[in-house]
Amino acid sequence: MTASRVVVLVSGGGTNLQSLLDAERAGTLGDAAVVGVVSNRPGVRALERAAAAGVPTRVLDHRAFADRAAFDAALRAEVEALGADLVVLAGFMRVLTEGFLAGFVDRVINIHPSLLPAFPGVRGPAQALQYGVKISGCTVHFVDAGLDTGAVIAQAAVPVRDDDTEETLAARILVEEHRLLPAAVADLAGARLRREGRRVHRVP
Repeated sequence: MTASRVVVLVSGGGTNLQSLLDAERAGTLGDAAVVGVVSNRPGVRALERAAAAGVPTRVLDHRAFADRAAFDAALRAEVEALGADLVVLAGFMRVLTEGFLAGFVDRVINIHPSLLPAFPGVRGPAQALQYGVKISGCTVHFVDAGLDTGAVIAQAAVPVRDDDTEETLAARILVEEHRLLPAAVADLAGARLRREGRRVHRVP
């Protein structure tokens, strides 16, 4: 069986990318293989992680493009050239437009540090602390043109402690992200999930 070709989009340190690379090396990424990493920022640690694993990298600096539409068109072309079956946003700090998403319908997913739909956007752990919630966590979801509004694939909960700071809560959530994202990719690559509208079911 041919492995599902995964292209990962990054903007920073790449610890979630590393979790995918580690899972592939350990044989727990199922029928998925990371075949390319694309960053919208040059010189980030995620690119070093990919290179160390022998994964091809590309840099498309969004600041070099006239607008979001032009960047997304170039990004789509790069991802298509890499032959992506699944696109994973792993710390990718750009909201994708329909111009990109139309090329990968139901094949783009993201990992977010909150239990969506609570606390979309940036600094999910900080928002959780500001609102005084007792449970936070992370979500893997399909990507649509909204801000973290796509259908939920999987979630993991983390208790919020009385002495938590944004940094300590984010660190505990990140541990769950590193577990949840590879598992979701493996399930999608193995066709073990079925989407019906906004609900995602596990195939018996």
